[in-house]
Amino acid sequence: MPARGETKTTTVRLPVRMYEQARSVVEKEKEGVSGTSISLNDLIVAAIGAYLKMYRRRQIDAAFAGMAEDADYQKEAKLLAEEFEVSDWEALRLEEMDLAGEQPYELTTSR
Repeated sequence: MPARGETKTTTVRLPVRMYEQARSVVEKEKEGVSGTSISLNDLIVAAIGAYLKMYRRRQIDAAFAGMAEDADYQKEAKLLAEEFEVSDWEALRLEEMDLAGEQPYELTTSR
């Protein structure tokens, strides 16, 4: 894996319309009052980064969707939910008491 900041040069062929739109964004950023300026390279790197992030999210979503169809996983999830049912209800009760401003337990000061 390359070290952070290390780069690799490549050639990218863009449709003319897309290239012109990208150049327009870069030029508008240079003219803007925000004080930030990006290059065409920065824009392409950011766009690829955003696409890869979306791609990873889709892979994770697909893996979770598969779990919904997995009978063994469903059985295990049900068993876990049943095991923690009492503690989940207790946690909910304590949170509701806290939101209502009630003391969940009597404070003792015995020494």
